[in-house]
Order: sequence, then structure tokens, then C-alpha cells
Amino acid sequence: MTEPSSSFKLILVGDGGSGKTTFVKRHFSGEFEKMYITTMGVEVHSLKFATNFGEITFETWHTAGQGKFGGFRDGYYIEGKCGIIMFDLISRITYKNVPNWHRDLTRVCGNIPIVLCGNKVDIKDCKVKPKAIDFHHKKSIQYYDISAKSNYNYEKPFLWLSRKLAGQQNLEFVASPALVPAEVEINAALMQQYTEELNQATAMPLPDEDDDLQRTPIKN
Repeated sequence: MTEPSSSFKLILVGDGGSGKTTFVKRHFSGEFEKMYITTMGVEVHSLKFATNFGEITFETWHTAGQGKFGGFRDGYYIEGKCGIIMFDLISRITYKNVPNWHRDLTRVCGNIPIVLCGNKVDIKDCKVKPKAIDFHHKKSIQYYDISAKSNYNYEKPFLWLSRKLAGQQNLEFVASPALVPAEVEINAALMQQYTEELNQATAMPLPDEDDDLQRTPIKN
């Protein structure tokens, strides 16, 4: 069980332009308490969540402007307790690079809880279709569609990680996160359709070939 005011290093990775900076800056406490590690070019945002098992803080490490896989030193990942891999639903190349980010993260951090997030689900013409999103299924990690600018599903990755880290499936947030007001509105009907398509895709058997292990980075 987690103790009150538990703190965990969270590694946030993904291609440049996938929305990582926007995502972390939705949370007021993180923007207020951020620090900058100049030796690595890393911003650390303290994102605090009140739960029925005490306060949990995610010390969220991310590099604003880092766009290409392979640019991080191991020091960025060391002592990471959990991770979020983010890709852009309107950019296929950002999804194709997900296996690279996952491989580098697990190489240093081992078997930590990881959430895969497809950002910008608020945009109608998504290029990465639900039937193509199967990496989380292959690797048995959690997946959520999110929209950083509308705050859609913002808390879900953190709630899932909190439960895993605390070892408590009945852990709940007892207060809503203090978020910046939404910049765009979410289409509820579109989200329902997208969720149904994703559930259908997840229920399908995986292909025989394991083609997700790309040995060389894909350039943006």
C-alpha cells in the first residue's frame, strides 16, 4: 500500500509534436512547481493527485522539443517507476515509433507500469485508426485515447498508474485534478464511436507476425 504523500518518477516519452508538453501543463500544480535540469534539458513537473490512500505525486520527466527517438541518455530513465508513451492520432509515424520508445524505456527501467496514450482524439480525421492500435495488446500494457486540449481522459492514465503503484485496485481520486480550462470541446458521439471501434479491434486476435520490433529509429 502506498503511504501518504508518496512520490514516483514518471517518464513521459514520445515523438515531438505528440502533445507531451501540452499534456503536463494542463495540471496547475505541475506548472507551478516545475524545475529544469539543465544537464539533460529536462523539465520535471510535480503533478499531485489526492486519493483515498493519501496524496500521490508524479514527478513527471519530459523534454520539451525532443522529437527523435534515441536522443535520451540513460540518466533520463534511471529510477523511473512508471511511464507514459504518447503518440499523435493524426500522425502515423508517431505511432510507428512507439515500439522504439517502449524498448528504450523497458531496457533501463524494466517491468514498470506503462500507459500508452493516443493524443488529439478530439480531431475528427484521425490518421491512426482504432484497428491499427494493437501495440498495447501485444505488450499487455494499458491504452487510453486522450485529448490534452480538451482534458478528455486526462486523469485516467494517472489513476491506472496510481492503482498499480499502490497495489490497490479500489484506489480512487477523491478530488478532481486542478486543470487548465479546456481549449476545445469534445464531441461525445465521436468519442463513443471511437471507443466502440477500439474495443472491437482489441477483441480481434493478434496477427501471427510480430512486426513491432523495429531495429532502427524512424525519422520524423
